[in-house]
Amino acid sequence: MPNLRVLLSDEPGKRVLLLGNEAIARGILEAGIGVVTTYPGTPASEIGDSVSAIAEEAGLYMEYSTNEMVAVEVAAGAVNCGVRALTAMKHVGLNVAADAVMTLAYIGVRGGYVIVTADDPQCYSSQNEQDNRFYALLSNLPCLEPSTPQEAKDMTVSAVELSEELGLPVLLRTTTRVNHTRGPVVYGNLTKPKLKGEFVREPNRLVMVPANARPMHVKLLEKAEKAEEISEKSPYNTVVYKGNGELGIICSGSAYNYAAEATSLLGLDVGILKLGMTHPLPERMIGEFLKTYKKIVVVEELEPYLEMNVKAIAKDYAPTAEIYGKMRRSYFPRKGELSTRAVVTGLAEITGKKPPIDFGEIDSKYAEAVKDLPSRPPILCPGCPHRASFYVIRKVTGGKAVYPTDIGCYALGFAPPLSIGDILICMGSSVSTAQGINKATGVDTVAVIGDSTFFHAAIPGLINAVYNNHKVTLAVLDNLTTAMTGHQPHPGTGTTGMHTTATRVLIEKVAEGCGVKYVRVVNPFNIDEASRVLKEAVQYPGPSVVVFRAPCTLMLMSEKRRKGIKTVPCRVTDRCTNCMACIKLLGCPAITIKDGKVSIDETLCTACGLCASICPYKAIECGGS
Repeated sequence: MPNLRVLLSDEPGKRVLLLGNEAIARGILEAGIGVVTTYPGTPASEIGDSVSAIAEEAGLYMEYSTNEMVAVEVAAGAVNCGVRALTAMKHVGLNVAADAVMTLAYIGVRGGYVIVTADDPQCYSSQNEQDNRFYALLSNLPCLEPSTPQEAKDMTVSAVELSEELGLPVLLRTTTRVNHTRGPVVYGNLTKPKLKGEFVREPNRLVMVPANARPMHVKLLEKAEKAEEISEKSPYNTVVYKGNGELGIICSGSAYNYAAEATSLLGLDVGILKLGMTHPLPERMIGEFLKTYKKIVVVEELEPYLEMNVKAIAKDYAPTAEIYGKMRRSYFPRKGELSTRAVVTGLAEITGKKPPIDFGEIDSKYAEAVKDLPSRPPILCPGCPHRASFYVIRKVTGGKAVYPTDIGCYALGFAPPLSIGDILICMGSSVSTAQGINKATGVDTVAVIGDSTFFHAAIPGLINAVYNNHKVTLAVLDNLTTAMTGHQPHPGTGTTGMHTTATRVLIEKVAEGCGVKYVRVVNPFNIDEASRVLKEAVQYPGPSVVVFRAPCTLMLMSEKRRKGIKTVPCRVTDRCTNCMACIKLLGCPAITIKDGKVSIDETLCTACGLCASICPYKAIECGGS
């Protein structure tokens, strides 16, 4: 991670190149937010990581919560004591937090509260592409959408102010392209965070039993009406270009960037209404814009959220306006990430204007350029302990069991040759789906989950297995970190987001506390012992848990480099018969075929020794370190 102390600079007007997520972290400092909570998830991870790196010096409190719902609830406690807070999560994290968020909308807040939901068009690192603007509609909460890192920073500050004006949480909906884009950001003034608040007993407002919830719903609707008036005057809702033609474009978030570039490439004289506050929408502003143009094109990422609302508004303001977007006839994709090309193509079809670029020629040249490049699918790192765990699982079960898997690095185990991963729904689902599969089939079922995910969402499912005596085995792959999202701490690591020592919560103790009778901890690189234990676990007549514990190899290698320890890679000896067992069974990227023979890439090998331990001819030697 780069030096993030630049975020602490108290120089208003200073121009700094920041990642969108880092810009949100700077906005946290400018807004005087005192409490930041998160569960790491791409594309939002760097928000929490950036704050964690500077939290003590900035004088605020930051935590990696066990899951997104807990993160919201911790923040909800703080904001209802008058302390400003922000919670960051990826889009599917809002599903986890939704139970709390929906009712918190009724309760409201006393201090400004921002919930960052980072959507992931194209599923770069996610299991779905849901559009969380609909959560704003569902909850009656205001929603802001930045299109640049600068807006990401500014909207963080504005969201806090809007939250306090309305007494409501405010959603800040980003997308991957905004979170992970670097752009110039002009700093504003820092605001000293307030960490101490006061809890005022207001049971009629805070205790959501039905008798209190009904009148609070009325108050929420009144706040929503006030938010509509604010939206009409919001500086983030503006006509960027007026245009003199018959075509107008309505867009929001990162889609604005594609629309602006596409119209320039096509040489179109268009009006562009850019919406930064997308719930509630500024109905009158949109209505007046609709009256100005014969044709309206709605450009947005993922679902036709804006288009549906624009069409509803057009019924009252401009019923003859022709509106183009994704509904009925689709001019823009409803799936995946938008691009300038996609918007150029859609606009060209609508206007009949020929694109100035021959995309077919570009495709041909690209295909020619990459035809000889080897494919590089996502794969477990060389030396990853999960590879050893999967080898043991497959060896013991003979590949005949069913293997529900979960969210994390280990999800990559579904690919050959490891082929461990048969169904994946969401965080913590492996242990629960395993129970249904075993009940329906009677087949041995080994669920796979990671350490951070175990704490996040597996415990209720594990208790269910104990309560209903499901014969399933839960393999917890504990690499002592939240590896996939950037090595953040979790309850099992013994450290916190504030870089302080914490009580280490042991997975095996939690499992025992849930009532699991067969709980064992093994080192996955000790193949014989791990195989013996897993075999016992699979044969156990009730739920069983095996914790495969070995640190993430990236952490190990980093520690070695810090200490100046040189890694001596494994090597293939003359005893090799080219049986290919190491390649066929492990799929380690450090093991390759060179000149028709098995070879180990010294630049990739971490000397974990797994290949040496499974070679039937003892033809691989690992020299240690």
